[in-house]
Amino acid sequence: MKRSFTTADVQDALDGFVRAGLVWAHSVPELSNWQKRFAARQRKLIKKVIEKFYPRFFAGSTVVYIGDAEDKFLHLDAHYLRRLGVEIPAPAKMPDVVVHDTKRNWLLLIEAVTSAGPVDGKRRKELKELFAGCKAGLVFVTAFSTRDVMRSFLTQISWETEVWVAEDPEHMIHFNGERFLGPYPDVLPPS
Repeated sequence: MKRSFTTADVQDALDGFVRAGLVWAHSVPELSNWQKRFAARQRKLIKKVIEKFYPRFFAGSTVVYIGDAEDKFLHLDAHYLRRLGVEIPAPAKMPDVVVHDTKRNWLLLIEAVTSAGPVDGKRRKELKELFAGCKAGLVFVTAFSTRDVMRSFLTQISWETEVWVAEDPEHMIHFNGERFLGPYPDVLPPS
């Protein structure tokens, strides 16, 4: 069964979680404001990540960062990241979207290829170093708008990462490794 969610659906659900005390109000971003900002900047892929990828695969998780080439810190919950053991230096090269899956304690680092390249070997290493103190396992995701765009970057995508294509939002592609969608030993928090 295929089910889709609108921005209003996601916002209504999040508002319900806040009223029920299941999440803190400060951890729930205002999706309607993001929608307006992204439309103005034509950041369609990041908008699709927020509206389609996030609710489909990680509903109930917390979006802690959104940025693009024009506004690196469009949404940043620095306090939330500090609680996870992450200190972001001001000029840091952040991924486009960061989501904390609280159920599995994963931190998803999502790159949209419109603002940078895919998560290749070099970028995976940079992100691993940037989030080195994180108390959550790191999951690396590259988002593409279409398969044609993905095809042009295919040889650059790092192993042990995930790929999501907006034109086929109900699917993900796993780039090898011992597990599908999850952190690997080299990016797990210390026990």
